[in-house]
Amino acid sequence: MPNVPLPPLFLDRMQKFLGAEFPAFAESLEASPRSGLRVNTLKLTPQRFQQLTPLTLGARVPWCDSAFGLIPSAVSPGLHPHHLAGLYYLQDPSAMSPAELLAPQPGERVLDLSAAPGGKTTHLAALMRGRGLLVANDIKDKRVGHLIQNADRWGAQNVIVTNETPERLADHFGAYFDRVLVDAPCSGEGMFRKDMGARADWSPEMVAGCAARQGNILRVAAKLVKPGGFLLYSTCTFAPEEDEGAIGALLGEFSVVELPLFPGFMRGQPGWLGAEAAAQLRGAVRLFPHRLAGDGHFVCLLQKTEAGTEGEAEKRMDNRMENRMAYPARAQMALWREFAEETLSAPLPEDRLRLGGERLYLLPEESPDFGRLRVPRPGVWLGTFKKERFEPAHPLALTAAPRKTHPLAADSPELAAYLRGETLPSSAIGWTVVTVDGFGLGWGKGVQGTLKNHYPKGWLQN
Repeated sequence: MPNVPLPPLFLDRMQKFLGAEFPAFAESLEASPRSGLRVNTLKLTPQRFQQLTPLTLGARVPWCDSAFGLIPSAVSPGLHPHHLAGLYYLQDPSAMSPAELLAPQPGERVLDLSAAPGGKTTHLAALMRGRGLLVANDIKDKRVGHLIQNADRWGAQNVIVTNETPERLADHFGAYFDRVLVDAPCSGEGMFRKDMGARADWSPEMVAGCAARQGNILRVAAKLVKPGGFLLYSTCTFAPEEDEGAIGALLGEFSVVELPLFPGFMRGQPGWLGAEAAAQLRGAVRLFPHRLAGDGHFVCLLQKTEAGTEGEAEKRMDNRMENRMAYPARAQMALWREFAEETLSAPLPEDRLRLGGERLYLLPEESPDFGRLRVPRPGVWLGTFKKERFEPAHPLALTAAPRKTHPLAADSPELAAYLRGETLPSSAIGWTVVTVDGFGLGWGKGVQGTLKNHYPKGWLQN
């Protein structure tokens, strides 16, 4: 899309808000956007990644220990085999702040309410160390596929993907979650330096419409937070109506938790709404592109009070029922055990194995009944039972530790051929995980001196 001028009305109001900082702010919106890379700490440490990667990394992101700035180079980070193996996620550094500031703990129940394409979901999963329950939801059918693919690549064992409205989730669960993240749809002002469409679409009416929608989402999201739990609200806009203004209706039922000020962060600005705005909204933080290496963002953390939630607590108890997905039959378990003993170096917990049709899934440690909710990913898809055999699925290669591998280097011609869907010469026999620099990438099946390619067709690099 050709360059679109910044909206004059937007610039006028930002000048009033920022005063002496406005010239630097306006200049930053015409600069090139910054890129970032977050390491998947479920698979390796940032230090190990630094030793391994051919990418040119910049400085560490101050508010995210596992992330680096990314300097453009000849290597395409989105197409590199390390990305396909789930070793990192490409993300604007500012967009890494919500998950870090929500700070989920291993073993908790966490909901990412508007999760696609999966940046914050993968971040939450890493912070939870793959333990507990992480429900990643998105209402849009077309976006759920990208969310599932990113969750599969990440290799976390605690992620469930739902495709529902916030209202249906609240009706089903009630106050069930320890932490809820709402990264709300917004006017996108913080994306103006890289999204010409956001510039073209902006208007004061759009800001008002987004603020009304965000208020409705937050009122529903509040019902999903258990007493004493946390709700994090974030946007990628500077508009106070969509930021501090959207939260005001929750104050009383929730209190604002004062967030830390990392280098370049600005406190929340309730004064931009007027003199009557609640002073506690200063506990939120604002991220501006002229102050730090990232795009625009707003983050506010709220904690739910304990009062007036007896009915919600009862509903939470109702949702502790066991997941109703079927257990594998005895013959199916025999096929799975035979496959796992031959192919995997460590067993997966059998008490968490369930069936979805003929598909075998590994569920999170805690997986409640989802009733009639749409759940396109109830857990890690391990494979499919076919006539007297078990065929592994791609996510298993990215999740479990393999016993049999076909190791390849990231820069090898053989790996490039594998990613094009080609058969490889190999002495392997049976199902084998193709690895890149020691990390699972996909399946092959060794037959008579060749490794038949089972990399997903939709992921191939042609």
